[in-house]
Amino acid sequence: MSEGSILVDHTTASANVAREVAEIAGNQGKYFLDAPVSGGQAGAENGILTVMVGGEQAVFDKAQSVMAAFARFSQLMGSVGSGQLAKMANQICIAGVVQGLAEAFNFAEKAGLNAEALVETISKGAAGSWQMENRYKTMFAGEYDFGFAVDWMRKDLAIAFEEAEKNDAPLPMTKMVDGFYQEIQQSGGNRWDTSSLISRFKD
Repeated sequence: MSEGSILVDHTTASANVAREVAEIAGNQGKYFLDAPVSGGQAGAENGILTVMVGGEQAVFDKAQSVMAAFARFSQLMGSVGSGQLAKMANQICIAGVVQGLAEAFNFAEKAGLNAEALVETISKGAAGSWQMENRYKTMFAGEYDFGFAVDWMRKDLAIAFEEAEKNDAPLPMTKMVDGFYQEIQQSGGNRWDTSSLISRFKD
């Protein structure tokens, strides 16, 4: 890269890695943004990713127009490393939401509720989420080849756990769900998407 160039890293990694790369870039007269994304493969293909960015405001302002080609929203979260920290929070949220959906949908099946009617109704209220609207059909069908893999999620959660040890943030629910994902890995579901949590309830 030429001097003055901006390296925008969309990897999901630790905040420390982001800071180390930023320091190397700075020593070479280049700029760095850590900019992990959310939205999965579908979001990338459709140009509707969400980007969480760490770095300097002026550098972000220059890079934002490029990111707009594949993202519907990008936000500067703070200094270098802040993008990675935001992505950790994002993954913690997803773990809890998907586990809640898995339990609710299993409950609904056992209670004899109609899946379409249920989701059409509760998605309009406080229980609604992207995961519900985009994954409920495949979760009820037991199909798990539609997004972010369990292996990748466990990698991301391990990064969050490491950071949580440093900042003394308890993550009891997330650790429980991580254990459920480990069970799925052990049963051969490494590359299933994260909604496969519901598979633990299926015979």
